[in-house]
Amino acid sequence: MIRYNLICEHDHEFEGWFASMSDYDEQAGSTRLSCPTCASTKIEKAIMAPAVKTARKSEARSEQAAKAMSAVAAKIRQEIDTNCDNVGDKFAEEARAIHYGEKPERGIYGSVTPEDSSALKEEGITAQPLPDAFVPDTAKPKLN
Repeated sequence: MIRYNLICEHDHEFEGWFASMSDYDEQAGSTRLSCPTCASTKIEKAIMAPAVKTARKSEARSEQAAKAMSAVAAKIRQEIDTNCDNVGDKFAEEARAIHYGEKPERGIYGSVTPEDSSALKEEGITAQPLPDAFVPDTAKPKLN
């Protein structure tokens, strides 16, 4: 696909996507191509800056994306640390107690064995693994 910036005889600018250069030429030579603003069929390509990709730009974008993801992960870690309790290896026990109304509802995180994870699932208790990037730096579990 090729994207062209287009302009009509009344200086309305818009973009068009074409399968090939010849596809644009064919449509521009007919009345099939028209301005979405005024319906004029006198359309030309507008001046465009080429989209040149350089290694430096790509590296800068990658670095910027990594910084943005790191910032988002830090916010998520802070949110979890502020609003959830680290119950450590008592996760399955605490999840059951919350599920069955024995303890108040709250956000928890911790560790669980594969066997306990399967058992929780069979009991209809929803639990999802917390990606390492989102685990807060907590020294010891908080139990209520």
